[in-house]
Amino acid sequence: MNAKQVHKYIHRYLEATNCSIIEKSPAHFTVKLSPEADRELTNRPYYWSFVDRVGAEPETMTYLLVTDKEKYEAAQQQKEQQQPAEAKPDGQAAAADAALARSFGFINTSINAPRIPREDMYFGSRKLEQLFGAAKSKGSFVYLFQEPDKRRENPYVSTPYTAWLGVNMRVEFACDRKREEIHSFGVSLATGLCVDNFHNRLLNLRLTPRLPANVHVTKNGITMGKAQTIIEQTLERKLKTYDYKWAADASARLEEELERIHSYYEPLIEHALEENKPAVQEQYEQRKAEIRWQYEPRVTASAINCGIFHLEGIE
Repeated sequence: MNAKQVHKYIHRYLEATNCSIIEKSPAHFTVKLSPEADRELTNRPYYWSFVDRVGAEPETMTYLLVTDKEKYEAAQQQKEQQQPAEAKPDGQAAAADAALARSFGFINTSINAPRIPREDMYFGSRKLEQLFGAAKSKGSFVYLFQEPDKRRENPYVSTPYTAWLGVNMRVEFACDRKREEIHSFGVSLATGLCVDNFHNRLLNLRLTPRLPANVHVTKNGITMGKAQTIIEQTLERKLKTYDYKWAADASARLEEELERIHSYYEPLIEHALEENKPAVQEQYEQRKAEIRWQYEPRVTASAINCGIFHLEGIE
């Protein structure tokens, strides 16, 4: 992810968790976290256990999140140069602020202003990884409705909506090499119709967590369990059409490696002292298990996330 993508992702997270954005630019956010985001990102379990225990009003933290360090610091430097001389802090205070900024990532705009923790947000940074984890744990399942076209909305007509089970699947092809694919399936809970590339269809729609006006949801014709089975069967049929020459090649490499370690351990076991043979044999079996785990071809599928999407029409 580049700086622009990180910035966009953080903006979406802050809006989704109802954080209060105090100040923002293309290179940073100054934000007061919502209680939900504070619990996920600040690692203050004792504080939140106290709040929950006594029912106190929580005081969430304020952060400076810098998404483009070079642009942000250049803008800050330009701002400092434009300050009148009398507004600038004295040398001793400025040196103290600079030392704190280097040591703790704090910023300070005046002597009496509260110090705000600064986090540089780039791909691989600790805080961004923490944000990814929070988003993944809270966003693995969604329940959304398509927003109707305002131009076609008629207050006297109720539009039918169909519920769809949407699932994003990760398929991993692994041996001593690895490749992954992402598949997105949608199953109509009204008819059982299964479509591929369902995520791309959702990208073209406006979705909301609230049921729109003048809309009714049609009755489901199949259960969630049946829809899950349809997705599994569709993915299985698709995978059967693939070329698995890579698996045959991996099996051949596996046999070569097993033969190699066999030729190494066979004389060791044969000439080992009786009391040492069990240990050598155990080491041999462990090594064979490691080789099989590394080279043996396998295909695994797992769900990344899913949701119920109520879309216009009956399909």
